[in-house]
Amino acid sequence: MSWIPFKIGQPKKQIVPKTVERDFEREYGKLQQLEEQTKRLQKDMKKSTDADLAMSKSAVKISLDLLSNPLCEQDQDFLNMVTALDTAMKRMDAFNQEKVNQIQKTVIEPLKKFGSVFPSLNMAVKRREQALQDYRRLQAKVEKYEEKEKTGPVLAKLHQAREELRPVREDFEAKNKQLLDEMPRFYASRLDYFQPSFESLIRAQVVYYSEMHKIFGDLTQQLDQPGYSDEQRERENEAKLSELRALSIVADD
Repeated sequence: MSWIPFKIGQPKKQIVPKTVERDFEREYGKLQQLEEQTKRLQKDMKKSTDADLAMSKSAVKISLDLLSNPLCEQDQDFLNMVTALDTAMKRMDAFNQEKVNQIQKTVIEPLKKFGSVFPSLNMAVKRREQALQDYRRLQAKVEKYEEKEKTGPVLAKLHQAREELRPVREDFEAKNKQLLDEMPRFYASRLDYFQPSFESLIRAQVVYYSEMHKIFGDLTQQLDQPGYSDEQRERENEAKLSELRALSIVADD
């Protein structure tokens, strides 16, 4: 009786308990979500700091444009007011740059370094999956030989298949155990890793806005005209606007 080749399918034996597979999928799913959140947070922090810098640079440019306005040559009071504004905007820009540098160093860079770990993790998961496929393939091969009539050639093939299976099974079990041990520890480590960064972010914002309060408080004192209430300033502005509207060059057609 000649030996007939057979196709290797999936093994009948459950080589990985369902509870183990569920545990693995749960832990890896948490890390995939963490990876996505880390990428999104890094991107949002970069957009935020870029917007902060653009805001303060624009404010400085506006004050410089006002200083070059012809009114500053004709009106000393206006020149003093714009000069005070320019000084305040430059102070704001300096503190803003300092805040952004601190956030870059203590928040964005740590986020980037943390995110750089995930490609290695994903590769380890892929290697585990490949080891599992090899394990299933060889387990199915062993089962097929076990089901055949125990002739000399079949027993020899069965012995060879079992020898091939053993190191593959051990390799998978080692990879699986390592990931199941390390994935929860890595996920838990995010707390200790990111807490200093987020504390630094909060401190940077507190320092910045405290300084802004001082800067604009000083500017308000320099610009305020003694004895003028908000209602008086509003009436004065309306009166001047009415004078402008009365000019023929701005009159409606």
